[in-house]
Amino acid sequence: MEAFVRVSSVACALPQINIDTDQVLPARFMKQPRTPPLGYAPYLFHDLRRGSDGSLDPAFALNDPGNSGAKFIAARRNFGSGSSREAAVYALVDAGIRCVIAPSHGDIFSANAVNNGLVPARVDEAEMETLLALLAPGGIQTEVDLETCTVSAAGKVFGFQIDPVWRLRLLNGWDDIDITHSFRPQIADWLQGDGLRRPWAQLAA
Repeated sequence: MEAFVRVSSVACALPQINIDTDQVLPARFMKQPRTPPLGYAPYLFHDLRRGSDGSLDPAFALNDPGNSGAKFIAARRNFGSGSSREAAVYALVDAGIRCVIAPSHGDIFSANAVNNGLVPARVDEAEMETLLALLAPGGIQTEVDLETCTVSAAGKVFGFQIDPVWRLRLLNGWDDIDITHSFRPQIADWLQGDGLRRPWAQLAA
């Protein structure tokens, strides 16, 4: 998993509440076998970003040429609610999104995001409105700094919150096994001590 320390990119503003996982990735696009997280990017926000004839809707912010290559999405509260489908996170990651900034995220979405290297950054709701207004024109260069837990855009800096264990994992690019391995010295010390305390419980050589 790619580590996230400090990333600069355009940030795309999607000023909606309750963007759920079915809007992020409609369920019908999960029927064909793919290799997670690859192959989902073309269907990201499909029904929001396309008209009934399949053509791109120019009014949808992610279709703005100025937001091309955006690595950040900024939205209103409760992003990623609804179904627990991890494929919604796959679609974001496959499309190059590294961080979703919002006042709140769905609990399961947040856990799935961290497991796939995507930062779920929580910004105060009032400050989020200011940030969305700054990003609304499109094409606004933004920096997300996970070390300082800040978002910087148009000369303004906004603090964000994230679970400290998740932050550690994302800074180091660790999955569940990697974070266990980070405690190898402590595990080795415990095993050595346990061998002295309970020699009768140790496996025979």
